Amino acid sequence: MAGPSPAELQRAVDQFPAPPDTEQFAEADALLNGTYSAIADSWYETLQEYTEAYEAGTCLRENVLEHIESIPSFHLSDGAAPLRERKERLIHAAEKTEAVTAVSQWYHQVRSLLEDTPHELTLFERALHDFGYALAHVLFLGARTPEAIARRLRVAYQVVGVRIDETARDGEAERTRFTCPYRDIGAEQCGDRWVCHEKLDRVDDGYVTYLGERGIDYQRPRACDNATQCHSTVAQKSPERKWPHIPPTTVASAMDIETSLL
Repeated sequence: MAGPSPAELQRAVDQFPAPPDTEQFAEADALLNGTYSAIADSWYETLQEYTEAYEAGTCLRENVLEHIESIPSFHLSDGAAPLRERKERLIHAAEKTEAVTAVSQWYHQVRSLLEDTPHELTLFERALHDFGYALAHVLFLGARTPEAIARRLRVAYQVVGVRIDETARDGEAERTRFTCPYRDIGAEQCGDRWVCHEKLDRVDDGYVTYLGERGIDYQRPRACDNATQCHSTVAQKSPERKWPHIPPTTVASAMDIETSLL
């Protein structure tokens, strides 16, 4: 199955930089509106539970990745509009404690383990990715908006027997809830949802690559709240920036500001 080994994921999760019990950290966390504390408390505890479930084989890579993507964040922009005062607060927080920068590094380390890249796939999975990428050139030809792309995705889902249960617009995103009928194929040898979420997803990853190159954010199947049902979303790529996704050093290097971070 796709994803890191349970031991590798556990080691990465265990490297989370716990908040130091210092006055400097308290000041830094206050500058970040308590975001660090929010990460270290219930969010990290839930991540540990997901990691244990992943090791037990009762949780898929995509479930862990979805939780990683939900990490509490400190926004550095309002949409495309940068918020200089917030960027300065992040830099000052990072100057007070190295843990602020360390959390960004840790976040990217864990996320990179969970996000497949083509060179990490098996030959068969890579062929599925490349097939999806090639198919995307035909499937999305002339489609430039999330609405148009979502319509074509739904057709592609239906062609392979996936049932569309619900469609909706969520802000600027097009959401599709659907049911995959292939849950039990190969389940005894490979695990539940092996076809739906570990092989068909490789084709979807080809779509992700193609659409990402064209400024479209396609979040392939997420939030599988039962055995078969999931949802996917399509939206324009957001220019919104936030910590810990953006390291303090990256923010500082782009600003005309004196700081010990550089």
